[in-house]
Amino acid sequence: MRVPEQPSPRPPLEITVSPAVDAADRHRLLEGTHHAPHDVLGAHPVPGGVAFRVFRPYAQAVTVVSGELRAALHDDGDGFFSGLLPLAEVPAHRLLVTYDGAEHETEDPYRFLPTLGDLDLHLIGEGRHERLWEALGARVTEHQGVTGTRFAVWAPNARGVRVAGGFNFWDAGGHPMRSLGSSGIWELFVPGVGEGELYKFEITRPDGSRTLRADPMARRTEVPPATSSVVDVSRHQWTDTEWMAHRADTPVHEAPLSVYEVHLPSWRPGLSYRQLADQLPSYVREMGFTHVELMPVAEHPFGGSWGYQVTGFYAPTARLGTPDDFKYLVDALHRAGIGVIMDWVPAHFPRDAWALAEFDGRPLYEHHDPRRAAHPDWGTLEFDFGRREVRNFLVANAVYWCEEFHIDGLRVDAVASMLYLDYSREAGQWTPNERGGRENLDAVAFLQEMNATVYRRCPGVVTIAEESTAWDGVTRPTDQVGPSGFGGLGFGLKWNMGWMHDSLQYMSHEPVHRKYHHGEMTFSMVYAYSENYVLPISHDEVVHGKGSLVSKMPGDWWQQRANLRAYLAWMWAHPGKQLLFMGQEFAQGAEWSEAHGPDWWLLDPAYGAQADHRGVRELVRELNANYRSAPALWQRDTDPAGFAWVSGDAADDNVLAFLRYGADGTPLLAVSHLAPVVRHDYRIGVPEDVPAWTEVLNTDAARYGGGDVVHPDPVKPEPQGAHGRPASVRLTLPPLATLWLRPA
Repeated sequence: MRVPEQPSPRPPLEITVSPAVDAADRHRLLEGTHHAPHDVLGAHPVPGGVAFRVFRPYAQAVTVVSGELRAALHDDGDGFFSGLLPLAEVPAHRLLVTYDGAEHETEDPYRFLPTLGDLDLHLIGEGRHERLWEALGARVTEHQGVTGTRFAVWAPNARGVRVAGGFNFWDAGGHPMRSLGSSGIWELFVPGVGEGELYKFEITRPDGSRTLRADPMARRTEVPPATSSVVDVSRHQWTDTEWMAHRADTPVHEAPLSVYEVHLPSWRPGLSYRQLADQLPSYVREMGFTHVELMPVAEHPFGGSWGYQVTGFYAPTARLGTPDDFKYLVDALHRAGIGVIMDWVPAHFPRDAWALAEFDGRPLYEHHDPRRAAHPDWGTLEFDFGRREVRNFLVANAVYWCEEFHIDGLRVDAVASMLYLDYSREAGQWTPNERGGRENLDAVAFLQEMNATVYRRCPGVVTIAEESTAWDGVTRPTDQVGPSGFGGLGFGLKWNMGWMHDSLQYMSHEPVHRKYHHGEMTFSMVYAYSENYVLPISHDEVVHGKGSLVSKMPGDWWQQRANLRAYLAWMWAHPGKQLLFMGQEFAQGAEWSEAHGPDWWLLDPAYGAQADHRGVRELVRELNANYRSAPALWQRDTDPAGFAWVSGDAADDNVLAFLRYGADGTPLLAVSHLAPVVRHDYRIGVPEDVPAWTEVLNTDAARYGGGDVVHPDPVKPEPQGAHGRPASVRLTLPPLATLWLRPA
């Protein structure tokens, strides 16, 4: 029997997948709305081999290079190239891209895994990434054995994000970023991009329009008015190890703190950070200040804002140099023994269309409620302190300046505008909080978190509030609840705006009228220990038509200078730390202008008559020297036992006298006589256990420009009581002068 032939088995059907990008993905990539470009572009195993897909707008040809393999990809149009290679697995490969006949060999950015891990994304989602600058922004790194720059940005409302820069001729099309799940983070590793590259993020908004934005986390920027972000790599080697090791040895409120406030661009106009490092530390050290306070250093587009309208919260202004140049300046100040406080501005930001405002097409950093978002005074936007990612952005920023730039203190600007929902708003323009009050509970929580985080992470750093209201507990620890039901805000110090206003108001009166305003000089002691205070004579008091400090004083030029000298010595002796703005240390007559800075020519010896100004500067230098050597003036600033009135009610005589005490009980006697006459044999009550008093400072001394009514010899107490004390001294009080006396 013949057996029929069996048909031979068919070979398996080989299904070949088209390597080209499909129409839907192609459309999204062209429109900048693709959330997962890595799923489409790059090399992917498919039935039949490995599909290569490349999107390079304006390229003429793309070739895959892997070892000996060179395979030209098919031009699919609109910048898309694809090919299917019969390979068993995805090879290590590079791309050879041809533009106008020139070939460029590069890595394929879409072959790399994400550079952010689950922990980073978890912390960002929780609003607890305390080193956020290491996760977001542009960071040069080695990834999967390749050096390049990792770009990451938070834009949860974006339909798509692409990165543009000099490396792609500012055409973002070829570098779409991937969305990392529900985090709102977009990420892309771009091989070969390194230090100095300019970049921005091109964001496709929810309505489909596009906006080109600077990186909120950029650590370096172009010099304004240019607005691009710059990829930065720090190479600074710190030399302030000893300073950093010991700055936390003594609590700030128990240490001397005498601050010189500086606007860096105008202190000596035209100087860079490095040039300032050659001049500023030596000047401040010679003057005896313990710290400088720098008006905002973070990048800002408008110089006339003095830095108070920030667009680059993580970038020192490029006007004066690079971030490493700024570190060099801080380092130089530390080597000179000078602490660095920096003004920090978390209350608001400007509306520039390339910066934070509606960053991804909707309110993001600002509050979603327009009434809460718009700052009523400055035409700016207020941060949404209740959004955890925004709060994280700001808390990490505070930590960033302290950890990366070794900043010793943050003076937080405009705290009052943050704390109150009705700040500068009329009825109907604000909504009460959940308790029915006017407190901004989100801002309170943010400030508490910021202070707690900074103090935990950065030993020795002090935070200082510019806060002008009677808010309870600005410098109380965050875990201590006050009568208002709120925990303390957790600041280390607070500007005493009441003291500043009252004392300057008193000094502006003609001496003949001062007896009717005596309380303006004494009232500060009613609340002196309610907070830990700084006494500020800041830039705000010498601009916008307010005149300079010396010009506020009444009388002729001699009396103006005498009043100023007496006032400064009163200020240095008063409980609290002190701050003086540049130019006021030598009685500059004109109010400050950021265009030309202090009038240094007034100190030029070539101008003989200008010795008047050199005398005031010599006084400030000696005030600081005597202050630092007298623990009575700073050791118990926050302890009521460190102060005692001797005569606080001598209004008719225009006399104020008080004692300051150090921790060991050693006293210092301060007497201010604010009338333009000499008072002979003026009796002042003193402790009976001091055998003699030595005049250590007298603002009427000839070397300061005074009339030289001084006490060259020790003054011995007499058993005659005065001012409720068993002993007294008789002093000759100079006109418009302050005296300091210490036990001989």
